[in-house]
Amino acid sequence: GNGPGNYKYKTKCTWLIEGQPNRIMRLRFNHFATECSWDHLYVYDGDSIYAPLVAAFSGLIVPERDGNETVPEVVATSGYALLHFFSDAAYNLTGFNITYNFDMCPNNCSGRGECKSSNSSNTVQCECLENWKGEACDIPHCVHDCGFPDRGVCNSSDVRGCSCFPEWQGPGCSIPVPANQSFWTREEYSNLKLPRASHKAVVNGNIMWVVGGYMFNHSDYNMVLAYDLASREWLPLNRSVNNVVVRYGHSLALYKDKIYMYGGKIDSTGNVTNELRVFHIHNESWVLLTPKAKEQYAVVGHSAHIVTLKTGRVVMLVIFGHCPLYGYISNVQEYDLAKNTWSILQTNGALVQGGYGHSSVYDHRTKALYVHGGYKAFSANKYRLADDLYRYDVDTQMWTILKDSRFFRYLHTAVIVSGTMLVFGGNTHNDTSMSHGAKCFSSDFMAYDIACDRWSVLPRPDLHHDVNRFGHSAVLHNSTMYIFGGFNSLLLSDILVFTSEWCEAHRSEAACLAAGPGIRCVWDTGSSQCISWELATEAQEEKCDQHTDCYSCTANTNDCHWCSDHCVPVNHSCTEGQVRGRFSRFCDFLNSTFFPPSFTQENICGIGWHLVGNSCLKITTAKENYDNAKLSCRNHNAFLASLTTQKKVEFVLKQLRIMQSSQSMSKLTLTPWVGLRKINVSYWCWEDMSPFTNTLLQWMPSEPSDAGFCGILSEPSTRGLKAATCINPLNGSVCERPANHSAKQCRTPCALRTACGECTSGSSECMWCSNMKQCVDSNAYVASFPFGQCMEWYTMSSCPPENCSGYCTCSHCLEQPGCGWCTDPSNTGKGKCIEGSYKGPVKVPSQAPAGNSYPQPLLNASMCLEDSRYNWSFIHCPACQCNGHSKCINQSICEKCENLTTGKHCETCISGFYGDPTNGGRCQPCKCNGHASLCNTNTGKCFCTTKGVKGDECQLCEVENRYQGNPLKGTCYYTLLIDYQFTFSLSQEDDRYYTAINFVATPDEQNRDLDMFINASKNFNLNITWAASFSAGTQAGEEMPVVSKTNIKEYKDSFSNEKFDFRNHPNITFFVYVSNFTWPIKIQIAFSQHSNFMDLVQFFVTFFSCFLSLLLVAAVVWKIKQSCWASRRREQLLREMQQMASRPFASVNVALETDEEPPDLIGGSIKTVPKPIALEPCFGNKAAVLSVFVRLPRGLGGIPPPGQSGLAVASALVDISQQMPIVYKEKSGAVRNRKQQPPAQPGTCI
Repeated sequence: GNGPGNYKYKTKCTWLIEGQPNRIMRLRFNHFATECSWDHLYVYDGDSIYAPLVAAFSGLIVPERDGNETVPEVVATSGYALLHFFSDAAYNLTGFNITYNFDMCPNNCSGRGECKSSNSSNTVQCECLENWKGEACDIPHCVHDCGFPDRGVCNSSDVRGCSCFPEWQGPGCSIPVPANQSFWTREEYSNLKLPRASHKAVVNGNIMWVVGGYMFNHSDYNMVLAYDLASREWLPLNRSVNNVVVRYGHSLALYKDKIYMYGGKIDSTGNVTNELRVFHIHNESWVLLTPKAKEQYAVVGHSAHIVTLKTGRVVMLVIFGHCPLYGYISNVQEYDLAKNTWSILQTNGALVQGGYGHSSVYDHRTKALYVHGGYKAFSANKYRLADDLYRYDVDTQMWTILKDSRFFRYLHTAVIVSGTMLVFGGNTHNDTSMSHGAKCFSSDFMAYDIACDRWSVLPRPDLHHDVNRFGHSAVLHNSTMYIFGGFNSLLLSDILVFTSEWCEAHRSEAACLAAGPGIRCVWDTGSSQCISWELATEAQEEKCDQHTDCYSCTANTNDCHWCSDHCVPVNHSCTEGQVRGRFSRFCDFLNSTFFPPSFTQENICGIGWHLVGNSCLKITTAKENYDNAKLSCRNHNAFLASLTTQKKVEFVLKQLRIMQSSQSMSKLTLTPWVGLRKINVSYWCWEDMSPFTNTLLQWMPSEPSDAGFCGILSEPSTRGLKAATCINPLNGSVCERPANHSAKQCRTPCALRTACGECTSGSSECMWCSNMKQCVDSNAYVASFPFGQCMEWYTMSSCPPENCSGYCTCSHCLEQPGCGWCTDPSNTGKGKCIEGSYKGPVKVPSQAPAGNSYPQPLLNASMCLEDSRYNWSFIHCPACQCNGHSKCINQSICEKCENLTTGKHCETCISGFYGDPTNGGRCQPCKCNGHASLCNTNTGKCFCTTKGVKGDECQLCEVENRYQGNPLKGTCYYTLLIDYQFTFSLSQEDDRYYTAINFVATPDEQNRDLDMFINASKNFNLNITWAASFSAGTQAGEEMPVVSKTNIKEYKDSFSNEKFDFRNHPNITFFVYVSNFTWPIKIQIAFSQHSNFMDLVQFFVTFFSCFLSLLLVAAVVWKIKQSCWASRRREQLLREMQQMASRPFASVNVALETDEEPPDLIGGSIKTVPKPIALEPCFGNKAAVLSVFVRLPRGLGGIPPPGQSGLAVASALVDISQQMPIVYKEKSGAVRNRKQQPPAQPGTCI
């Protein structure tokens, strides 16, 4: 093991416990937790997987009681025990803890006894405490002294202990007859032929007949068993009852001393059969029936009941099951016993989902089947357990969905007693990505009250044993349920007996009505007796939103109705505009068929369309004219229907009748457009251009009228057509399109794929079981191998070798639990992998079993003789593992690897060679067509060294990346374009093997030289050649060298068109070979062609044209600028004039003196300092514009010359920052002090 903690994903482990011959080994599973149904631990009683299998553990196993006496215990008697564990990749758990002992008492005497040695036989056995019996002291014995002397006596010689008086029964004879309470008992038998699972049982008289079933080992297998329910003993039968191939998962049905067995899986081949066999009880013989009709499915995990219909026909109804070819079957198959014919019934009501491993019972009072649970698939990769409960009325063929149990399970059982269906056990594991504690094996006990549609949980059996199981059988006899066999990692052979309480045991009405759960009683007031259940009408509400289709919504007991697209309780009203219906005929309007969606072939036509012949039809109810109706059809890739066949006409008429009769459409008259149109005065034809014949559909009286040119179905009941005006909107149209039969091609069913490669290729829909050599659907793996028959599975293109001989190394060989390694005498590690055990090689029989005779593998030491110095290994590989290519020194070290091999064990080929050298395999040179020296040492895929060369053998060019050439005769070249620069960055991991790259270029013009340059980030070698055409590059010796350089980083050159004669070599090609560089590298390369001389005329013409154009543009721009400036200047002057005109103004008096006037006539004030006539302060009061009068020069007499002024106004900008505050202060204080002050200086000129 790998110690504490969860085990690893995808794990395989094998352990071999070696004891001594004839010593009993007991393995005790103290703890076990693996993924149910997927991760298994197999236990074999022997030294190989070819020994008898005794257990296949899976799931969660925990003690049911304190004291740990109910944990499983496995017994091996051969002296060996082989344990093999396999885990898949879904999720992992904590694994297991197993202890083993030799010569120990079973189950440590269950803690109710003492283990002591026997002096006579050298064995150990339990000495049990009082009131306990059995090999492991696990059977209660004479509880309460059996109520002696009133109820029974203790029989010490009988393992059951108590012998009850006729009026008493049960443990300790404590329960009266009839029983006033239910109780469990258990009968155990040690017959090795009894353990089995997925068998079936029926009761005829006092005999329980058990037929078929899965067993680990088939030596001396009994196909039919008979158990006497009265004496509780197994009866001997003729050996002829075993002349039928062993099968399990079949069905049984009893009718007049005949047992009908149908279907099931043939254990030897894994195939599911459709055989119908009858077992005649009176002479214990089998008869194979050959029905006249073959309309049937081969199924496994189904159920069957023989019923008498109200018509008097006696039929066997086969319910559901899994068919390897068609998946999970949701149909009911009917076999008519009188006519010996099969048929598939077309049921109605709810759309039910079929499955594998459900339970079903037939109630004679309600004449209905009740089907519960099962393992179901809802898509290719979506599957789960179910808790559904369905009722199927055998006369009306109507399915109804009842209340689900909320307990998911499959491979459980059910019986009906006193109006109650009792359900026991089953596999309840429903976890897919992590464990939530769901157990593989359960002992859940539930009851379903048929009258009340109500589930209840009953107490589990309290029997001091682990009674969890699935795949068991259950029958009812005298209100007592008998459960036989099953699987709980071991195959079981015990019988659990559940005796339910009897209504007749209750003497009062209160006790009668309180009886149960698990039984339903009714008080008969007339006779004052408590009697069994009679049909009641109580109902219980349940949520309706679990139903997703109309049929299931309207066909159940939950008072639901359908609102357009979802299911709601009947007390919820549909909103306005929604369609409402409560009966299944309403659903017929919606889907226009009684068949489930799986039969409408929606994969061909699509949702809402119906397949009619080779066409898909759809009727719409929209109100529109002919052209709009035609356009609506085209939006679905369809056209208005051409009703030219009987099938089309009948389908459309039927649909219209159904739609018109529905309550929601009763106020709407449908007169749909069809694809019929008038071409000329007297000619009408369909949209497909076929002529109208007036046979399948007829014109109504006085039709077609001249008023209309388009056809409608005016009277569907009389097949009447009418000509209508094309532009008038009418209700409905019929669309048609061809059936797209290629939309979904049918794949080969997984069951028909016989090889692993075929099974797992391309998708995950199939899984391959390697040991069973079977391919199964991914959603049916659990249903195909419910008891761990598949030891390892593969999917998605992963396949193992078919047998041991396909493993070439000892380590891979010993990973397989059924293989061993035989080393030859060469002392080189060479050997062969063959089927075997710890003791030696095993000869596995290849022939198919004859009847029930299964040939067993036999030890064959001659396949690996020790006398011939061959050595057999089963647990550990030999120390010398040189694969036949070297001798060993010091037992394990390869001295010298030869034959072109290398490695610690000479397990790989040397560089430049490939192959599988393991176990003597050969290496061969890499085949790379000269373009690589290395290849993958395993596959031989070459690592091409030239960029652009590809293929496993470097035989192709990367045409998709512009590389061309022929690498088989030459190499590949990248085609360069002239006058373009190309950059190649070889830096990816995939480029690490490249050391060369080649280019090719062809001149575009014949009268110009060809220039080239190349540079790189690392040194390289360069070779340039030329040839008359590109085809020369594929033929050696036809190229002429031009340049050869080594260890350079850059190169430039020019190739003269005259020297290389481009004119006479129009296809001349230059080849550039870049080589001997290292990864990573960046390369730039370009080829270009330029003119040889300058054309002066062209130059000057171009130059002056550009100059004059530029000059003209400059002049235009300057002119525009001048115009804008002049306009802006005029606007500015206008604003200045307006501003000046709006300035404040005032008058001023000026005193002028002349030279002739006497000085004393002028006032004294005139003699003061001149003052300005105006002072205009600037912003901030720091400066001002000061204006004064100035006298201009004058002529004689003091008079200005004629035409001139004697005065002028002069202005200056002056600084007033020092004077202005004083002036303002004077102004502000003028009111207070009117004393005249000398005038201040006006300012200083700036």
